[in-house]
Amino acid sequence: QVQLVESGGGLVQPGGSLRLSCEISGFALEYYPMGWFRQAPGKEREGVACYSSHSGGTFINSVKGRFTIFGDSAKNTLYLQMDSLKPEDTGIYFCSLTHNCLPSGPNGSTGSWGQGTPVTVSS
Repeated sequence: QVQLVESGGGLVQPGGSLRLSCEISGFALEYYPMGWFRQAPGKEREGVACYSSHSGGTFINSVKGRFTIFGDSAKNTLYLQMDSLKPEDTGIYFCSLTHNCLPSGPNGSTGSWGQGTPVTVSS
């Protein structure tokens, strides 16, 4: 049974940093591509970053150079390091299995979601 538990969100000032974690149960991170998604208030959920143990990370343009995605196979945990945060990064962040990684981030979700972790960037 797939279980995903996100954590690490919070309130941060513009320019600050957060590291999100996604603890994975039910499958091994090293064998499947995973994505981070976010949903801003009043907007649709969008893919932000994608990780594959074989090819590293890909990102949407708006976070390139600011976000890093990486995995720890020993802990079976996916991370999203977010630096130079902007108010437009505000939203609930989710991790999910994805079909594959595109140059612009995850190619959708396979349907398994965690509960999400909220990120608010505000002064």
